[in-house]
Amino acid sequence: MTRHRFRLRVHEALPSTSDLVAQLAAAGEPEGLAVLARRQTAGRGTQGRAGESRAGNLHLSVLLRPSEPIRHAPQWGLLAAVALADAVAATIPDPRAIALKWPNDLLLNGAKAAGILAEASADDQGGIAWLCLGIGVNLDHAPQVEGRTTACLADTGIAPPPPEAFAETLLAALDARRTQRITDGFAAILAAWLERGPALDSHLALSNGVAGRFGGLDEDGRLLLATGGRVHALASGELT
Repeated sequence: MTRHRFRLRVHEALPSTSDLVAQLAAAGEPEGLAVLARRQTAGRGTQGRAGESRAGNLHLSVLLRPSEPIRHAPQWGLLAAVALADAVAATIPDPRAIALKWPNDLLLNGAKAAGILAEASADDQGGIAWLCLGIGVNLDHAPQVEGRTTACLADTGIAPPPPEAFAETLLAALDARRTQRITDGFAAILAAWLERGPALDSHLALSNGVAGRFGGLDEDGRLLLATGGRVHALASGELT
């Protein structure tokens, strides 16, 4: 079994793994909990998307309690994306098929195959009280998403791993990237994200109409877009 420092709890079905982690975090659960549901009946994604997720795919949420300012919370979503790319790269035949899309998607041959929802609660001093990383991966099948092309790991010609097995690989990757962040700083994570992100100076557009040339990410994980002679740092949004 892959080694990591998380406590993995497996449920047959839950409304939402992230909702359960948030409830346990508010009740004082120590960090390191990972909750997996074979099925989700009310999973949550970005932009308020929700839906049922049947068995065969990964539905996982992880509880962390980093002693950091709340403004660092987006860094952890990017760290999770890098770890997710590591885990998928170790699973599929051609890791070059993987790309990362800001802020929270993993693409497989240009189609969405996984997503991350990072949610944080602040303490009274403006620090992170707890952080939940909700991660969904299309292992066996690709649910339809309105306006998006989707893919799954099975599309690469492999027999996809069971969710519990992939979770072990992912948690080990998450553990390794967290250690790297402690040792080498967030700059190392940022560099790893950019290796799989858009090409610098490529044209990007958001669903709210903002568009420009990709200038990388800043130290807090914000998207840098150059337009109209200025560089804009965007903390949220959805790329089209």
